[in-house]
Formats: sequence, structure tokens, C-alpha cells
Amino acid sequence: MAGAGVKKRLFGTNGVRGIVGEDMTPGLALRIGAALGSMRKGKIAVGRDTRTSGPAMASGLMAGLMATGCDVVDTGVLPTPALQYIVRGRFAGGAMVTASHNPPEYNGIKIIDTDGTEMGDEEVVLLEDRLFSNRFELAPWDRVGRQFPAPDLVEEYLAAVPARFPAGTGNGITVVVDPGSGAGCRTTPEILGRMGCRVHTLNAVPDGTFPGRAPEPSPGGLEPLLQMVTATRAAMGLAHDGDADRTVFVDEKGRFIEENREFALVARAMCRERKGVIVMPVSTSRMVEDVAHDAGCTVDYTAVGSIYVARRMMELIAKGTPVVMGGEGNGGLVYPGHQFCRDGAMTAATVVSLVAASGEPLSAMADSLPKYHLIKEKIRVSDPRAIVPGLVRRYTSEKPDLTDGMRLNRDESWALVRASGTEPLLRITVESRKKDVAQDLLAEIMDAVKGTESRAGMP
Repeated sequence: MAGAGVKKRLFGTNGVRGIVGEDMTPGLALRIGAALGSMRKGKIAVGRDTRTSGPAMASGLMAGLMATGCDVVDTGVLPTPALQYIVRGRFAGGAMVTASHNPPEYNGIKIIDTDGTEMGDEEVVLLEDRLFSNRFELAPWDRVGRQFPAPDLVEEYLAAVPARFPAGTGNGITVVVDPGSGAGCRTTPEILGRMGCRVHTLNAVPDGTFPGRAPEPSPGGLEPLLQMVTATRAAMGLAHDGDADRTVFVDEKGRFIEENREFALVARAMCRERKGVIVMPVSTSRMVEDVAHDAGCTVDYTAVGSIYVARRMMELIAKGTPVVMGGEGNGGLVYPGHQFCRDGAMTAATVVSLVAASGEPLSAMADSLPKYHLIKEKIRVSDPRAIVPGLVRRYTSEKPDLTDGMRLNRDESWALVRASGTEPLLRITVESRKKDVAQDLLAEIMDAVKGTESRAGMP
């Protein structure tokens, strides 16, 4: 497992997040900036999503960076993948002020390394050590860094995504884009328009209060998008999370496409074009593995988290192994020919290109995928990380996969139990082609969790 044995104290799977004014403050942002600047001397690019606390957090972060002598390039509001594209090979590092899909009262910081990926666990631990010990390398008064506003740098990203496809790919295709008032407001409608699409928008005015829907693009909040797709006779609708590194889709019939089906749809098409490996976390539906194998490709499983997927892809490519793509079953897909991070606009453009090339409606493409029943549950326990070892002992005879938490692989089903990387929860995922088998396995796992907790003497 990537990052095995590395214990982070503040940062989770995707950066550090917390409620503004409680867990997340400008003071903490300043110290994170000072720690990053002490490790990455040079020019640092900073961006943010549309949250109301963004300017305050970004100001604290940039102050900390400049205090160490780093120059700061302020890219303003833009998606996380846009900042990652800008940072790659050009800056000493980057930092994105965002809480992604969390509610409006949250904010956070993602640290980006010079290669455009999120900073790895080992380096994050070193950053945390500096932060908690106040071990900052501050510059003297005459060598503090300077701040340079650069809101136009996003144009590089706006040009890069359409350039991956033939000119006019989107001609004749109508798309409804719902950025959810987040960072994608500035980019995805423009990108699809440059590809030739006719674009309608919903919740496309930046607003950190997220008045139209929550930053998480879950089915329950997308009813207006479903209605607009059918009303405009669009080929599809799509929605982003707060920082637009993930995309979810609605077909032309106004039906939500579950994110694992989205991954499988894209993976199937890409595997038909070239052979290689699909990299994905152990939480991903077996549907993706099925379509990959049917198309002559293989899969490589990682721990849950886009950083682990991205870095595993890079490792395989460095060894000469062809990698087709990577991703997670949450709408976050990674395209190695473009960059090694989840990219929501690239996913939107890719699905447009698939519809254009196939001549089939999106609904038909999605309906032709294998059928699976996937169930996700999360439960609060006193100590999520203490539960998994007990479960591993219980299921030792089945030789569970310990890549991340515990995954049981059975002929007709599988189950994953892992501690959340962002919340004090135990996450449980089960899947089978048969609904009753999936439900029975979930009940079995829930009973096993309760039994393990009881034996541990937890309340």
C-alpha cells in the first residue's frame, strides 16, 4: 500500500480540512504556508475555490510562504486540476485552498508537488513535523517573498483540455453544465464551448454560499439538472464538486449515472483504443475490472485516494508498463496523457468525445455495461481504526486484501471495510451482481463489526 506505515496527524486523504473558525483558521493556513515554504524554496502557485472564507485562508497561506522568502503567484479562483496543470514542472510547488465537496462552512488546503500531483505521504509528514514543532526557516526582512497576481494563467488549462481532442469534436452536441457555484464555473463551460458544444449552464455563477445545491454533486441535489437536460433535449448533463476535480453525469433521459458506471464507461472505450493497465483503488466496482478484462486490459488496485492512484500510474509508466488511465469510483478520473491528477473538465470533454464518436446516446452506452449492485454504508464507532484488525482476524481463512482496510473477495461478491480518511467513520462497501447476495454480505459485515467492537469493550 502506498504510504504504508506513514502516520499523518493533520492531513487526510486529500489535504487538511475543517470548519472555518474552529478547525480551519487563517492562523493555521499561515503556519502551513511557512512549513511548505521552508521545504520548497522557490516560486509557489496558490489557488482557491469559491468559498467565502477562501480569500482569508489564501491570504494567511501566502503570508506564511512569503515569510520564508518564497515568491507567491496568486492564480485566483480556479479548479484544483487547473492549478495542478499550471504547477507541473514550472513551480517549486503549489497550494490549493479548497474543501472540495464538503459543506460551505468548511475549508482546507491541498499541497501540490512540483510534478503537479498532490504531495506524497512521506513529504506531508515532514511538513507536519515542521508545523507542529514551529520549525520554520523564516527569511530576513530584506529577503521576504513577493506576491504576483496571475489570474490569466488559467488560460493555459483552458487551451490544454480541448487540444487533446480533434477540432469540432463537440459540434452538434448540447450539454448542460452544473458547476454548483464552484470553481468549475470559470472553466468547464468555456472548455466545452471551445470543443464546439452548445452549452447551457445551471448554478454557474461563483458563490461560496452554494445557494443552488451543496458542493457534493449527489443525486439528491441534481433534480434541477435532470429537468434541464430533458427540457433542452441535451445529450447529457454534468455536475462538478466544489473544486471541479470530479464530474458526475446525467444521460439524455434525465437519469443519473452512478460514478462507478461512469468510470467503467470511460475505461471500456479507452481500453478498446489501447492496451495496458487501469489503476484504481480497492473501493472501485468490479464492473471496471470486468470491462477492462473484456477489452484485453488488466487492473492494478491501490489504497483509497487519488494520490495513490496517480503515483502508482507514474511508477508503472517509469517501469515501462503501459497505463491506459486511472481513477476512483466517485467521478474522479485520471488521464496520463494529460496529467496525473483527477480532472473534472477532462472527464467532461472525454465523455463528449465518446458520444460524438459512437453515435449512440449516452443512455445506451451506460445501459450496455455489466449490472452490479453496490451498497455503501458508513457507521460511527468509537475508534474506526481499531475495528479493522479484529475483522482481519475473523476472516483470516479468506485471505483478505489489506491494501487499504480489509477487502474480502468472494466469487459472487466483495466487501471493503476501512476507516475514513476525512471523517471519524467506518466506511463499508459491498457489491455483487445479485442484489440479495450484496444485501446478505452487508448484513454479515455489519454483524461482524458490531461483534468486533463489543469484544474490544467499546461503548
